[in-house]
Amino acid sequence: MNTQVIVALVKSSVGLTTNVRDDYLTAIVNGVVKELEDEKGLSLQSDNPYHLMFCVDYAEWRYRNKSKNEDMPRNLQYRLHNLMIHVGGGSQ
Repeated sequence: MNTQVIVALVKSSVGLTTNVRDDYLTAIVNGVVKELEDEKGLSLQSDNPYHLMFCVDYAEWRYRNKSKNEDMPRNLQYRLHNLMIHVGGGSQ
């Protein structure tokens, strides 16, 4: 996955216009992509807009909820479940 594109989209989504938080956002995005690939077994494709937007939404949720101990929102759980069924385990 292209982490620079994901970071730019997360910044746009949360309303950040400076580069002050880029290092932090990049760390979150790298963590999200690594988690999805290594822990969830997904084979993410950079050219798939559904994969890209899931990474953006997941990273945004992580960024906004950094100090809260809340469960993942149901819409993200549902999308993750669908991704794991459809693309999981390197089946593509």
